[in-house]
Amino acid sequence: MPLIQVTMVEGRTVAQKHELIARLTDAMVDAVGTPRDRVRVAIYEISGDEWGIGGQAFSAVRSTPTSDSPDIDTPTTDEGPR
Repeated sequence: MPLIQVTMVEGRTVAQKHELIARLTDAMVDAVGTPRDRVRVAIYEISGDEWGIGGQAFSAVRSTPTSDSPDIDTPTTDEGPR
């Protein structure tokens, strides 16, 4: 029984998380031939203050984007991008 664990900064919609679960399951089935009903996916969400990038909290990096900032996948909410 393969278990795929994903840790990401909170802020994605329920629909986005459901799509992620579906695509990760598809990838596992395609890559290693695991039966679909045996694949487990767990999503762990953390706040931007609990995730660090380059020695800074994600929330601080996200609030001050520059050309030198790391490539950050900014989560969205139901209201749109943060």
